[in-house]
Amino acid sequence: MRPLLLLGIALFVLGCGSDASPPLVIENVEVTAPRPGMGMSAGYLSITNNADSPVAITRVASPQFGSVEMHESRIVDGVARMRPIERLEIGSGATLKLERGGKHLMLMQPADELDIVTLNFYADETLLISVETGIAPRQ
Repeated sequence: MRPLLLLGIALFVLGCGSDASPPLVIENVEVTAPRPGMGMSAGYLSITNNADSPVAITRVASPQFGSVEMHESRIVDGVARMRPIERLEIGSGATLKLERGGKHLMLMQPADELDIVTLNFYADETLLISVETGIAPRQ
């Protein structure tokens, strides 16, 4: 099953300003299905910042998962290592890609039934944007 295209974007902060493009745009959202017995999924997507100033995402949450962490994979001494990261910085006019082998989301403790996943992106306690997507098979 291919991931569903982005179903909805709800902007709560960073008002739209004078131009027609929204301040934050999230595209190519993919949340993988948890492996049997593992209780974890991964999230990949692109975030474009159309605002006039940088944006820092400090937290991601999902009602379908007990916790969501921002991680980064790096090769250190020939070994792939994953570490949590505190924030995702997106410069004005820049696009940040969360992808396999780099920055990504780790979604842990899934609900029993997973068809649609909601991801809420925050700057501290302020909700910046919310997106929904379908579950993609693990690759």
